[in-house]
Amino acid sequence: MDLGIRGKKAIVCASSKGLGRGCAIALADAGCDLVVNGRDPVLLAKTAAEIRERFGVRVVEVVGDVSKPEVQKALIVACPDPDILVNNNGGPPYRDFRELDREKILEGVTNNMVTPIELVKAVIDGMAARGFGRIVNITSLSVYVPIPGLDLSSGARAGLTSFLAGVARTVIDRNVTINNMLPGKLDTDRLRGPHEPGSVETAEAARERKARLAADIPAKRLGTPEEFGQICAFLCSVHAGYLTGQNVPVDGGLYVSAF
Repeated sequence: MDLGIRGKKAIVCASSKGLGRGCAIALADAGCDLVVNGRDPVLLAKTAAEIRERFGVRVVEVVGDVSKPEVQKALIVACPDPDILVNNNGGPPYRDFRELDREKILEGVTNNMVTPIELVKAVIDGMAARGFGRIVNITSLSVYVPIPGLDLSSGARAGLTSFLAGVARTVIDRNVTINNMLPGKLDTDRLRGPHEPGSVETAEAARERKARLAADIPAKRLGTPEEFGQICAFLCSVHAGYLTGQNVPVDGGLYVSAF
């Protein structure tokens, strides 16, 4: 399917690896020029070089933590009139809520609620004026299924969901959509869990880990960043202009609901 977005310009936050990288690759495959972002300059440069070589699109790198105002400003300077914004950022680490002090709570809310709202504010009016815009927020299945120990992540992302649900309805008439992707168990470093920096997981250990994690998933496997990215690309396509304010679980059927 031709997604109709060849030549469009996309900002993809936290895209040096994992789900953000999967989204960046899928958008590049659809012909979009990209601004990619990540904290590790070496990893980000590697991802950007791979995308340029594979797809021949323009790729600009912006290094840094997307929650920092100066990094957000650099993203907009690199792409002042984006057609597509993919909001993504790492979530707070697993910890009992009793361990959270005010500073940690505010940091989590800033990373996973305030930051994407700030970026939406920076781009949405330009998208509306030009008559095309696609905003996709990578949140979490924990918005629907809270996970003890990830309470801060669940709360911040649920707040973002509710905040933007109303905003989405104010710009759909100008062909700007806002939707959320809710990843379940996908095969990324975050799901791998705590490990020593630089450690290498053996093939046997990886198989055992994936089988254990996939046992309660109807699909009986973990999702991949690549297929996650393809769903993101469709939400950014010209074919998704009548879909807004929605939450799309990407979870292999893990979230059980008829509605």
